[in-house]
Amino acid sequence: MSKRVIRLPGVKYKTGLSRSGIYLAMANGSFPASISLGDRAVGWLESDIDQWLDERIAAAKGANDE
Repeated sequence: MSKRVIRLPGVKYKTGLSRSGIYLAMANGSFPASISLGDRAVGWLESDIDQWLDERIAAAKGANDE
């Protein structure tokens, strides 16, 4: 499992989501939680983001198979 931490611009790039979309999905529990990096900095584990993307891809492919 990767311990690489990516900041918001990287998460936006990887997921295609906006800042508000990311925080809304976090609030409803459908997106990985951020981790605190300091007083005013947060990031996400890249492995958590990759897993989230894999789940979305699998769900989309499953829906297309039906």
